Amino acid sequence: MASRSLGLHVARKQDAARSGAVERRNLLTVCRFSVKTLIDRSCLDTIDDSSPEFTNFVSILEQILSHRLKGQTTWFGYETHRSFWDYVKAACSKVSHNCIHSIESMENVRSSRAKGRAWIRLVLMEKRLSEYISSALRDFKTTRRWYEDGAIMLDEEAGLLADTLIGLNTIDFSFCLKGEGLNGSCPAVIDYTPYLKSIQRENSISSDEEELRTLGSSGSEKNTPEKMAASTAETILTEQSSWVCRCKRLEQKYRMALEQKCYLEEMVRLREAQLSQVIPQNKALQQRLTDTHLSHTLEKEQLEYIVLELQDQLTVLKNHDLRSRQELTAHLTNQWPSPSAMDTNAVALDTMLFRNRVGQWEEKSFQSLEQLSQTSLEPSHTLNLDTIPASSHWHHHGKEDTPSLIGLCGSLQSVASNKSLASLKSSECLASPTTEMTSPDLTPS
Repeated sequence: MASRSLGLHVARKQDAARSGAVERRNLLTVCRFSVKTLIDRSCLDTIDDSSPEFTNFVSILEQILSHRLKGQTTWFGYETHRSFWDYVKAACSKVSHNCIHSIESMENVRSSRAKGRAWIRLVLMEKRLSEYISSALRDFKTTRRWYEDGAIMLDEEAGLLADTLIGLNTIDFSFCLKGEGLNGSCPAVIDYTPYLKSIQRENSISSDEEELRTLGSSGSEKNTPEKMAASTAETILTEQSSWVCRCKRLEQKYRMALEQKCYLEEMVRLREAQLSQVIPQNKALQQRLTDTHLSHTLEKEQLEYIVLELQDQLTVLKNHDLRSRQELTAHLTNQWPSPSAMDTNAVALDTMLFRNRVGQWEEKSFQSLEQLSQTSLEPSHTLNLDTIPASSHWHHHGKEDTPSLIGLCGSLQSVASNKSLASLKSSECLASPTTEMTSPDLTPS
């Protein structure tokens, strides 16, 4: 039982694969026949919506684009039917100057099926149907996401479909996209009868004639001269009709070749005119590019020269600034007295004040600070500490010796070093000799 069920499963699988292959082959073959019929018909009449050949071709193309198209799964797990227009929007969006937005903005076309049919007619008028199909086939990921296994769009022969549709570029289509026929809800049905006509070969025709002669010879006894003449005339008419059919076929092929030749010649003339317009533009662009490159080179050289000149000017300015700073520093240094002279003046001032306090120096009232400085700078009033003997000390009422001179000298030295002689006129340093004498800081311990 297990082997039997396995065999039935394999047989069903093989039948399904065969059915899918036959369905794909039938649709592609009928599509080639339909394209050829359209080209033949365009040699005689204008192709529009009323042409049965065009109606059949649109039906075939819809069947090919809808073959094994995946449905849309809803929240409840049901699968709804999709139109091939949804796939065209996703796969053909990368085509340059596509008409998808124009189809979406049409007011009288609402359903997805109607939009798909309007798209087919519009791209046929633009002569870009093969370009759209080729672009969709190149986007294999999107095609794989929208179609099930075994679909024509996933088969290797789909590339032949795009090549077959190139022949439609020779036809000038004319459609009305505002008609109500686009909104039909019924699926397209293919009419196979125009492609099922049996055409006898020359060998089969000759064999049929021999068979008729054999039958005629077997029944010659019953045949009369009138019947023989009728049969001969019928044979002649049959041959003439066959020759007429052949002439018509040749005439159709000639017209088709002539139309294709005219189309190709027109395309060649168009391309030559475009080329003749592009060549001067290309030369002008090359000349402009050369001029731009030359001007760029000149500007670059000028900028390099300007940069070098600015660097030289900057170096000169830096050297001039350094020299100015050095001169300013030397000038300020020469204006101020040396530190040794300032220290000597400070020590002489402290010594004079101290002697006035202990009574060893004549009491003198200095009217101004300039007299004090002149008096302190005289050689007779300058105290030489080296000449004082080591045993001589200043004593006052038996108190301990206090080196107040060191502190006094340090304080006056700091004042003399930070302030000029003119600033000593203020009350901060020395208001009068009496205030200095009565200060408790100057009292020797």
